[in-house]
Amino acid sequence: MNTRRPWVVGVSGASGTPYAAAVLRGLLAVGESVDLVVSRASRLTLLDETGIAFRDAHWRDDLRAWLARGADGKPDTFTVDVDDVRYWAAGDLAAGPSSGSYPVKGMLIVPASTACVAGVALGLSKDLLQRSASVTLKERRRLVVAVRETPLGGQTLKHLVTLDEAGAVVLPASPAFYAGATHIQDLVDFVAGRVLDAAGVPHRLYRRWEGELRGHLPPERGGSSGED
Repeated sequence: MNTRRPWVVGVSGASGTPYAAAVLRGLLAVGESVDLVVSRASRLTLLDETGIAFRDAHWRDDLRAWLARGADGKPDTFTVDVDDVRYWAAGDLAAGPSSGSYPVKGMLIVPASTACVAGVALGLSKDLLQRSASVTLKERRRLVVAVRETPLGGQTLKHLVTLDEAGAVVLPASPAFYAGATHIQDLVDFVAGRVLDAAGVPHRLYRRWEGELRGHLPPERGGSSGED
């Protein structure tokens, strides 16, 4: 019998819950299992950004409503099967992902607040999200930290360097425009796709660069200006 090896997805209190939703949809769409950790602070952000109250006792219904919501706020935009998601309360330090012997593929923190970045960099393990990240690093598993803040202060930059040196992938939540975005969901999906790229998970969330300028651009904007 195959052992379940999920991706741990940690959602911290930074603005950017649509990024987390897109990553979760991307993982589930290709048959990946997910262990979900939602920090206490992120519940407030989720409520503010989507109007959804994430409750421990009703997490499956709340998760389904969250993942069905588009980045523009429209409900029932997506249909998502959440049967292969396991939820762990942020205060449960005896949860599976708190131990290195618990089999996981790695961890994705989306979005990562500066407080979360600091906690992981310093090894504080004050909640399950930080503890899971510390375990991921010590076990030499893939850790992707999608930091969402601007501007970045010096202390946070030092913490991000610490995470990079420890083996994490530091991935700022910075949308790109070369993929032909025409909707806010396209920008969100680009960041989510880059997170999945860093984890080595296949997806079709954005159009990849192929070395050629877009053919629909006007010549004066799509070609060279003649200046270096």
